[in-house]
Amino acid sequence: MLHIFCPHCGELRSEEEFHASGQAHIPRPLDPGACTDEEWGDYMFFRDNPRGLHHELWDHVAGCRQYFNVTRDTVTYEILETYKIGTKPQFTDKADTAKTATTALGEKV
Repeated sequence: MLHIFCPHCGELRSEEEFHASGQAHIPRPLDPGACTDEEWGDYMFFRDNPRGLHHELWDHVAGCRQYFNVTRDTVTYEILETYKIGTKPQFTDKADTAKTATTALGEKV
């Protein structure tokens, strides 16, 4: 079982309290009415599915009910950091993780 740190509650909680909501940092089209069907379809349905580092949107459904972002390794399921929406992730590529994974949350989770 994973334990996830909620940046809003400030607590490490069981994975069962959370719901993954997909890829994080997806910009909404500035003028949706001007999008072609293909562009709108890409925005609505196509997401990255990387092997390795991935930024995801999660919801603390059984707690504060707030959304936040998670940086997770999709190979090992290791959660490297959690952060509030609107802030930048500490980890942006796999090279960053080896150096600072143990300090992102004060411990490896």
